[in-house]
Amino acid sequence: MIKKTTAIFVFWLLGTGVYAQQIRMWVPSDTKDYYYLLQESGAKMQAPDLYDPQKASLNDAVVQFNGGCTAGLISDKGLLLTNHHCGYGAIQSHSTLEHNYVKDGFWAQRLEDELPNPGMYVTFVRAIYDVTGKALRGVTDDMDEASRQSQIDKNINKIKRDISIKPWQEILVKPAFYGNKYYAYVTETYKDVRLVGAPPSSIGKFGADTDNWMWPRHSGDFSLFRIYADRNNRPAEYSKDNVPYRPKKFFQVSTGGVAPRDLIIVYGFPGRTREYLPAFRVRQITERINPVRIGIREKALKVMEGFMRTNDTIKLKYTAQYARIANYWKKWKGENLGIRRSAALANKEYWEQLTEKELAKKDKADEYREVKTELENAFRDLEPVEIARNVFIEAGYLNNPWMQRAFDVYEFERNLQKGGAGAFSEGKEKLLSRLETSFQKGDRRVNKALFVAMTGVLKSEMPEGYLPAIWANNSVDDIAKKWDGSFLTDESKVKLLLEGDFENFEKALKNDSGYKMARALIDNFYGGINPEYHQRMEQIQTLMQKYVRLQMQAFPRMHFAPDANGTLRISFGRVQGYEPRDGVYYEPYSTLDGVIEKYIPGDYEFDLPQELLDIYQRKDFGKWEVNGTVPVNFLGTAHTTGGNSGSPVLNARGELVGLNFDRVWEGTMSDLYYDPAICRNIMVDMRYILFVVDKLGHARRLLNEMIIEKHQQ
Repeated sequence: MIKKTTAIFVFWLLGTGVYAQQIRMWVPSDTKDYYYLLQESGAKMQAPDLYDPQKASLNDAVVQFNGGCTAGLISDKGLLLTNHHCGYGAIQSHSTLEHNYVKDGFWAQRLEDELPNPGMYVTFVRAIYDVTGKALRGVTDDMDEASRQSQIDKNINKIKRDISIKPWQEILVKPAFYGNKYYAYVTETYKDVRLVGAPPSSIGKFGADTDNWMWPRHSGDFSLFRIYADRNNRPAEYSKDNVPYRPKKFFQVSTGGVAPRDLIIVYGFPGRTREYLPAFRVRQITERINPVRIGIREKALKVMEGFMRTNDTIKLKYTAQYARIANYWKKWKGENLGIRRSAALANKEYWEQLTEKELAKKDKADEYREVKTELENAFRDLEPVEIARNVFIEAGYLNNPWMQRAFDVYEFERNLQKGGAGAFSEGKEKLLSRLETSFQKGDRRVNKALFVAMTGVLKSEMPEGYLPAIWANNSVDDIAKKWDGSFLTDESKVKLLLEGDFENFEKALKNDSGYKMARALIDNFYGGINPEYHQRMEQIQTLMQKYVRLQMQAFPRMHFAPDANGTLRISFGRVQGYEPRDGVYYEPYSTLDGVIEKYIPGDYEFDLPQELLDIYQRKDFGKWEVNGTVPVNFLGTAHTTGGNSGSPVLNARGELVGLNFDRVWEGTMSDLYYDPAICRNIMVDMRYILFVVDKLGHARRLLNEMIIEKHQQ
């Protein structure tokens, strides 16, 4: 039975013309679709304040950070605010035994002290155009997928030629609604980005793995960078002559805080959602695909945990790997839980019934039923190869250190097939470095136990016909024996091999029993599993395009928001707690008091800097104090996903009140189905960020760059 609150919400949507499946990730240029909702929610801005291609607007204060996160400009000197976990790679790369910025934090007290990061970049979106008509010109329903895409590619090339841009700008054209709509984005990329400030990881990663995806949180997950430009304020590669970038727009900071039901606006680059999938597919993901992935990771975690509990050296070596594996293991479990708790399947089925009913009025119900049936059959046919692909990725690579080494060698061997002895000489040092790092970071006993466990998974979970004969016809013990003498498990053999000549290396690859097995498994993936998977997904893409188009035809007055695809979006909601389960209610705030309550001396997740403990003891909170403590994190109902890490969180005036960094466990299903009853994004309160910069970073110069107000909502 459909969940009552959602059923009422669906009927309300039908009456107001809002998209019934509740997606809330809006393309900024589509102000006609979402701005009236913002007004009704109490926004004190005009639509052009949020997005205006002709003059400075808030989109000019948001950047995609290094391709995978978001950041916001907070000063007229190019100062950027993003998450600690987004800047972690840069913080770590600058750390040494003498200056451990991961452990102790980093604060540049002068511009000259700010640290360059080769390869790091940020991207602005200066303008967005709906180019659907031009992108689909000449495209007909009777085209096959290859012909259709060929015509679209030609059209996109013409679109890029026709849009006038500056020499340092680029045009990105991306589909939405499974190819029913297309947007062109005018972008600018700056490649001189320098580290300015970061708290110790005991603040920036406080709670680490235990608190990941959970509430209450107490994390100061932020870091500061600065964009540099040439003397003309244009993008430039790193140079000592570059100067701080002068932005068109930057966010003013509010210390007025937030209260329950306050409007919050999240501006950022969400990665990927799949909200338009039919109920059949969501059931398949949560009941067939996720359990396979969860089960494999549970086995890997159990192996590592068994060693880590009894050996501190092993615990230190595997902590990061354990956290990586546990991250999405936890996420998928939360996703399944959320789908059940939100009655997502019943709600989606009800929406499909409404769609069919509306299409019947347009004599298109038969077409809808036919497409829906074809989609179900296509997803059913996809299932074996999709499971095979996930089993290979999880058990044959991600959770299998020996196979990861084999992958490195496999890629090297492919280069040798093209470049011969020359490629061997050029690449062997790099390969040796990667393999030595793998040996140093691991322990042979643990890696062998993982290999044995993952081999068992490959043999038991791989669907029939997808495992190469050399694996299918040998027992787990026999396979492990073949690997025992392999150079992939022996660092001294690797060194000897790569210090020798090209001919000996080639001979060793042919004769090494472990590598022969690895090559068979990898060849099977690249030659069979992966091509079949992508071929079937192309067919599904075509059907989904028709399926979504029919939904849009069924409700022409509704405002449809596209799935996230890594492009700039606006999401908004309210500050609000939630009920994760019966009899439990979570308040939407956490404070420094809770940080101190969680403190465990010497613990890698819950240790704290002595300076923070001293400040708390003295209650020396300065102007960041609220009711005898400092606000730390807060919750909201904004629709976010991966890529929104580091997204600026704004109040009704467009002022910066927080920094997005996570979601609650029960709401991670929002990638498949967003339900405002339980989906919550987690944000760092700006007052905690300013408190840390001031009291622990002693970086008043950074605070002086910002415009800090105390407006209430």
